[in-house]
Amino acid sequence: MSYKWHLKNVGLLVRCCLRPIPIAHSISDGKKTPRIVQQDAATPTSTKQYKLVTAFCCITATVFLEFWKRRRAELTYDWDLIDLEEEEEELRPQFEAKYSKVERVNPISGKPEPFQPFTDKLSRLMVSVSGIFLMISLVVTAVFAVVVYRLVAKEQFASFEWEFVKKNWQFATSGTGVCINFMIIMSLNVVYEKVAYLLTNLEHPRTESEWENSFALKMFLFQFVNLNSSIFYIAFFLGRFAGRPGKYNKLFERWRLEECHPSGCLIDLCMQMGIIMVLKQIWNNFMELGYPLLQNWWSRRKIKKGSPRQSMENKGILPQWVEDWNLLPMNPHGLVDEYLEMVLQFGFTTIFVAAFPLAPLLALLNNIIEIRLDAYKFVTQWRRPMPARATDIGIWYGILEGIGVLAVITNAFVIAITSDYIPRFVYAFKYGPCVDQGYRHEKCLRGYVNSSLSWFNMAELGNGNSGYCRYRDYRAPPWGSPPYDFTLQFWHVLAARLAFIIVFEHLVFGIKSFIAYLIPDIPKDLCDRMRREKYLVQEMMYEAELEHLQKERKKNGKRYHHEWP
Repeated sequence: MSYKWHLKNVGLLVRCCLRPIPIAHSISDGKKTPRIVQQDAATPTSTKQYKLVTAFCCITATVFLEFWKRRRAELTYDWDLIDLEEEEEELRPQFEAKYSKVERVNPISGKPEPFQPFTDKLSRLMVSVSGIFLMISLVVTAVFAVVVYRLVAKEQFASFEWEFVKKNWQFATSGTGVCINFMIIMSLNVVYEKVAYLLTNLEHPRTESEWENSFALKMFLFQFVNLNSSIFYIAFFLGRFAGRPGKYNKLFERWRLEECHPSGCLIDLCMQMGIIMVLKQIWNNFMELGYPLLQNWWSRRKIKKGSPRQSMENKGILPQWVEDWNLLPMNPHGLVDEYLEMVLQFGFTTIFVAAFPLAPLLALLNNIIEIRLDAYKFVTQWRRPMPARATDIGIWYGILEGIGVLAVITNAFVIAITSDYIPRFVYAFKYGPCVDQGYRHEKCLRGYVNSSLSWFNMAELGNGNSGYCRYRDYRAPPWGSPPYDFTLQFWHVLAARLAFIIVFEHLVFGIKSFIAYLIPDIPKDLCDRMRREKYLVQEMMYEAELEHLQKERKKNGKRYHHEWP
């Protein structure tokens, strides 16, 4: 019985919604019948829903930002901050002390003020940018260390004595790798805050708002790269350069490069995102509530032990001002940490939503809990913060818009490259059993697994084995000319992936731009109220000027009229 006969007659179709196809193997040693293990693709309906959900989440990000601009306009009007930007912001004392000897005339106030020369500003900016790239390279190094760990650990888990771990060595490797990566992320976050503070002070920003924007941008870049570098590696690089049987690529000529789980790379990506997101939310909630509670308890304990008022200490009574002073002061960076947490969470719920659709639900549950935790923290654990006026959220809105753009691009690549949607699509239209009938029925994917597998001659390994095995790739068989070269189907899939990325990006960007155009930045009723107030102010000025002019003419004995002269 020939191998071609088996390849022709295998065609089991199993529905696995939103799951890639695992590697199928067919092995023959010359004595046993070839065995093919299959699990076919998701149905056409599920893949279409997959695309629609991803596009919907990307477009929802634009709707959220547009409605936030409307809400910001309402808050700015209610707090009478519309004309706040016209006021000249004061210089930072550090800036005045540094550049007090170099002055120029302020074009707005007409008064001399300290001035930072362009060459000095450029040199400090270059040093700051170099520091940012240095820290980003440190993140890449940490990711590479985790990759090396996964390569070493998979060999250890595959030969583990415990049968359960040995059978699930890929999940064990991925799980421990994610946990180690999370510990590295939280450790580096402490370093990044100090480095960002140092680099921002090195730039000597002119005003306090410039300092906050510069510090916020650095903190976001550091933590965004720190959190998402391993996720980008799994999504777009894991298993892409592993090679093929007989010619696997190895790291340091020793460890074979890691491949995705047999069920696909989306499983590893989903596990990475889920563990990091859940652990980070738990850690942030502990630091926001548990850490202030412990600090305040320790502070009260020290005051009671060191206070000279022993009688009051024994009763446990302290003046209210002492209790208020014992509370933790608010973060010196203001609300940067709160904004940073929300922005990073926004990135998790939009950038890789195609791989982890539960991210928005986890974010919603976390925010419901955190609203109460923040209220408790601000009221009972922190000193009352000093109020400061602001018309918007500063640089954070630009960062949110950038994340929205990046989300469209990333999800397009995830659908086209990481998932198996495009290979299934190409097979159904070009190579499937219903090429001339269109992509309408489930039977159009029958035989897809066999089409996605290539043949390898096990005798080429030189270890005494004979027969053929199957591996996941689009390569010519050993008897082809030339053997193991990429087939025409590989280039068709590659072209379809690139075309899908371009079409998906332009389509979603067009819808986002259209929605942004339809939703005005200022609500119509608010715009009418602002125009009404402006009109009333002009009328008051007109009446006041007319009354003043009439009094002057009456005083001088001139004739006057009730109309404007």
